[in-house]
Amino acid sequence: MDKIKMLTPVVELDGDEMTRVIWQWIKDVLIFPYVDLKSEYYDLSLVNREATKDQVTKDAAAAIDRLGVGVKCATITPNAQRMTEYSLSSMWKSPNGTIRAALDGTVFREPIMASGISPLVPAWTSPIIIARHAYGDVYKDVEALCPKGSKAELVITSEGEEKRILIADYVKSGGVALGMHNLDSSIRSFAKSCFNYALTKGLDLWFSSKDTISATYDHRFKDIFQEEYDANYKAAFEEKGITYFYTLIDDAVARVMRSKGGFIWACKNYDGDVMSDMLATAFGSLAMMTSVLVSPSGKFEFEAAHGTVTRHYYRHLKGESTGTNPIATIFAWTGGLKKRGELDGTPDLVRYAELLEKATIETVESGYMTGDLKAIFKKDGVEPVALTTMEFLHKIAERLEKAL
Repeated sequence: MDKIKMLTPVVELDGDEMTRVIWQWIKDVLIFPYVDLKSEYYDLSLVNREATKDQVTKDAAAAIDRLGVGVKCATITPNAQRMTEYSLSSMWKSPNGTIRAALDGTVFREPIMASGISPLVPAWTSPIIIARHAYGDVYKDVEALCPKGSKAELVITSEGEEKRILIADYVKSGGVALGMHNLDSSIRSFAKSCFNYALTKGLDLWFSSKDTISATYDHRFKDIFQEEYDANYKAAFEEKGITYFYTLIDDAVARVMRSKGGFIWACKNYDGDVMSDMLATAFGSLAMMTSVLVSPSGKFEFEAAHGTVTRHYYRHLKGESTGTNPIATIFAWTGGLKKRGELDGTPDLVRYAELLEKATIETVESGYMTGDLKAIFKKDGVEPVALTTMEFLHKIAERLEKAL
């Protein structure tokens, strides 16, 4: 068959460790034989981020803003141990955080469901999509140790006037203090992205925070969401037959656990970080979770929602075969190529991406998978077989070949 043509490149953001290896394998086995891939390549490995003093991450974000669609491999966010391991001159920030901030985007994470991989919550028959605000809060905080006898204050200076609010007096004991912030513009972009995504998906939208305790900070989120909904989205939601509502984060958790799924749950930055991992695990595996960053101006970046699988990488370096689950990374590629095809009006590329997703799910449902899924797979009449990553990719390729 002739290879499928692309009109516009996707921005390809390569990464680290085992996911970097799998990234290339996916291209070799599942993409190159079928697609005349056009990509603008950026190496976001920690080695190259060090070599470019992280300029490569900023350049990659600008490329996504320019070309509209990016596909990203998992990357290392360095800690003290990584500083030593990679001889870093600086503890470079998370590439995901840098790109999210540059695009002012919201992260939507959705579990990949397959028969035989049953959610730990039996009532969940449809995916729950987490929408995570991607700016501020504890991720841009300022922290300090406060010795006994000290005092911490919040100081706000505006037009030459100073307002001071006491945080705590450390009279009896030393302690800690933390300051964090958010921006109306970022909250409003978050709200718009969530409403637009809900309309695109045709799903109800929930938003949760803790405005009863945080009567100024969290309440600001609640107010801006309601303002945007009333002014710009209410009529479209009603026409689509979907709903928006706000609830406290603790009430939302209870509602989620009792639900059947099939909605979008919008969360502040930290809440979304925690709840997306909880949902991924409860639906089956972190390696079965898609992630797409959507900017208010309609730019998209697709990635896997898991890390670089360090343990498997060190085994790979020793020449050992590993069974790292590649599904989320495959779906990062299919998500990006599908969106590229939709934006460019190239239906063959969209069809290819959809068939690759279908082939991947059907391979699992027929009993062929990596070891992490075999441990939780249960389906009448199907005995699961654990494969190495490369064996699994070739099994998918067999199905894809027939479908195409």
